[in-house]
Amino acid sequence: MVETPQYNSTFLYPTFFLLTGIPGLGGAQTWLTMVFGPMYLLALLGNGALLAVIQIDSTLHQPMFLLLATLAATDLGLATSIAPSLLAVLWFGPQPVPYTACLVQMFFVHALTAVESGVLLAMACDRAVAVGRPLHYSILVTKARVGYAALALVLKAVAIVVPFPLLVAQFEHFHAKTIHHAYCAHMAVVELVVGNTRVNNLYGLALSLAVSGVDILGISGSYGLIAHTVLRLPTREARAKAFGTCSSHICVILAFYVPGLFSYLTHRFGHHTVPKPVHILFSNIYLLLPPALNPLIYGARTKQIRDRLLETFAFKKSQF
Repeated sequence: MVETPQYNSTFLYPTFFLLTGIPGLGGAQTWLTMVFGPMYLLALLGNGALLAVIQIDSTLHQPMFLLLATLAATDLGLATSIAPSLLAVLWFGPQPVPYTACLVQMFFVHALTAVESGVLLAMACDRAVAVGRPLHYSILVTKARVGYAALALVLKAVAIVVPFPLLVAQFEHFHAKTIHHAYCAHMAVVELVVGNTRVNNLYGLALSLAVSGVDILGISGSYGLIAHTVLRLPTREARAKAFGTCSSHICVILAFYVPGLFSYLTHRFGHHTVPKPVHILFSNIYLLLPPALNPLIYGARTKQIRDRLLETFAFKKSQF
């Protein structure tokens, strides 16, 4: 078992931080690589396959699938921003991470999370238009507008997340170099700061409420419109077909927001009742589970993608 060095002095701009993983588990952390390792591999292979299929098949160059490609690219980035350092800490024990690299990881983790939330909102709006205004869908939702929406989501995420590392970088002294976490989460780093961190705490809270809260409201509104339209359809078969077009997206929303809300609520309000190892474990699951599940959900439930994948595998099999 690797001993974690303790730092009791005050440090001026530390050259590195030490990530310790999930506190309290000790050597048992190694076994978690058997959980998170396959998750990361599945995220790489699944999202890579989705991007390849959408790129190769010109019939999939439609707004709905371009949004799905944006989600897959975001999932690849999100999983890769955390998994390598997480697996290294779990397998080899506490790992040093350069100060600048820690701030960069902090930025990408939070920015890509914001982008993913925005993409889910855009996909909900897409489904609302497809169900509510099917005759005008091709006019209202175009490939160009999807591209502009994706660019806007990226620019918004950069603008609102850049203050995270900048607010941390303004502090010169830190209580310790040891981060009791598996990656450089914003609040885990802020806990080490010497000084008044009220602005950091308030900005983190405001950002969480503004981004996730607004996106969840938008998604709820979109599905309210979908439900209103579907329930007015004359036959049960028509209603089932309309809801079926949204089922994959609903599963993806649940996979993203349920672990995320649990992680957020336990961190903000349950730190006295929920053990810290449980919170850290769920924060890692929150970031890795959706990228692993999303390609499975869309690959299994979206007919065009499922058929294209089956055709690809059948073609390769026939070559042998």
